[in-house]
Amino acid sequence: MFTLNVRGKLLCIDKPIIMGVLNATSDSFYRGDLHLGLDGILQLAETMIADGATILDIGGQSTRPGSERTTEKEELIRILPIITAIHKRFPEIPISVDTYQSKVAEEAFAAGAGIINDISAGNLDEKMLLTVARLGTPYIAMHMRGNPGNMQTLTHYGDVVSEVFDHLKERAFACEEAGIKDVILDPGIGFAKTIAQNFKLLKSLFSFMALDKPLLLGVSRKATIYKTLGITPSQALNGTTALHMVALKNGANILRVHDVAPAMEAIKLFLELEKA
Repeated sequence: MFTLNVRGKLLCIDKPIIMGVLNATSDSFYRGDLHLGLDGILQLAETMIADGATILDIGGQSTRPGSERTTEKEELIRILPIITAIHKRFPEIPISVDTYQSKVAEEAFAAGAGIINDISAGNLDEKMLLTVARLGTPYIAMHMRGNPGNMQTLTHYGDVVSEVFDHLKERAFACEEAGIKDVILDPGIGFAKTIAQNFKLLKSLFSFMALDKPLLLGVSRKATIYKTLGITPSQALNGTTALHMVALKNGANILRVHDVAPAMEAIKLFLELEKA
């Protein structure tokens, strides 16, 4: 069991939970939500909560392979109205902000966010770790090499599992040295990895339990699924659910998903399987 202090409230993870993805972008690999408008995004958030999401993750910058960095100003324009509105409408729901820019993290916190989700684990903004420590929020540190624009040219590993493990171990230590109390680790499926490497990480996810931190996995509708199956992201729900069950069996504590209801079904079945 793990506990997280989110804006002074204790979030207990005694069974797997779901983080629902809200993309405040127009260029994500799957379902950018900006076109919905604020009312549409609020409706989507309400549906995710009703379907069982424990956390909502809001990002204003696409991090798909080859994407270009969005300015702080544009990222804030995209996310702040959404965070403010969701925090007002659903004050009990923890909001995560998906950003690697410390200024964005700080302003998102002021608007109501309570978790910082950083794909770079502090490597793209030297102020990030100290900013998070000062804010007192839980921090998601993900493994990635380079940046989203060049990461898929940086996929050479001697042993991908041990190298990702060592990187996350070092980043967890750096977080704790900076003063961050609650650290969540993410092996970064699809970030500076080949499809084969992604499957190897998923198969060996249980090894990361030795780091004694909550493990987040984000595989929802990613290329590892749709390219392997020869389909599109919009057709990748069944494959996503299949890999969610593998992730749960191998120790995932948080599933970061686009489709909350099917992921909740996977968790419910997994829990029954564990009791049998």
